[in-house]
Amino acid sequence: MGDLQARNKILVADDDAEIREILSILLMGDGYEVITAADGKEAVEKADDTVSLIILDVNMPEKSGFLACSEIRKKTFAPILFLTARTQESDKTMGFSAGGDDYISKPFSNAELLLRVKALIRRCSQYGGYAKNSERDKLYIHDLELNTDTKTVRKNGEVILLTSTEYEILELLAKNAKKIFSMENIYNSIWKDSYMGTSDNAIMVHIKNLRRKIEVNPRNPEYLKTAWGKGYYVD
Repeated sequence: MGDLQARNKILVADDDAEIREILSILLMGDGYEVITAADGKEAVEKADDTVSLIILDVNMPEKSGFLACSEIRKKTFAPILFLTARTQESDKTMGFSAGGDDYISKPFSNAELLLRVKALIRRCSQYGGYAKNSERDKLYIHDLELNTDTKTVRKNGEVILLTSTEYEILELLAKNAKKIFSMENIYNSIWKDSYMGTSDNAIMVHIKNLRRKIEVNPRNPEYLKTAWGKGYYVD
């Protein structure tokens, strides 16, 4: 059992008891602590800062996965992995807009699910690191300050709350100021997965969410700029 798994608790929310059982056995076999929820309402109730990752089914009674995700985001920024039979891009867009970090479609392989889980938890653990308070750990985009050690962003001294995925995209661009990153560059760097043309939508939604949080006027961005037909960059 690895130290990473031993320290982390995963919330599995699915209205299918068989899927909850399968995922629990799979994740506990890999060393994680697992708690479960049978619907979206219960998922919101059980989600808190002790949970390291949340796996949400989209189609659940009481509250859909999308609605549950948006409510969970008011309580915790633990990464959220959507588990669903839906594959349409509009559904993925809704999931990312609600605050989700990744998306895996049923049926899925056990190996793929565990890889996604490990990648999300690793990114989140890096996102919440211990502060060294060193200037070497800081990046600046005008008056925006990124602390690469604690993975936090401040503007005029105020913390801007980002999901781990949003932060990783912003840090990637900030570390490579003026370099234009294509959709494929960003996807390969952040998700570390094979790029497909349909991956563009996920990136665009995260960029939109980022701009909504950091920009004074998201339609005329000062920090995160678009190179039309090429990609994104920070100046």
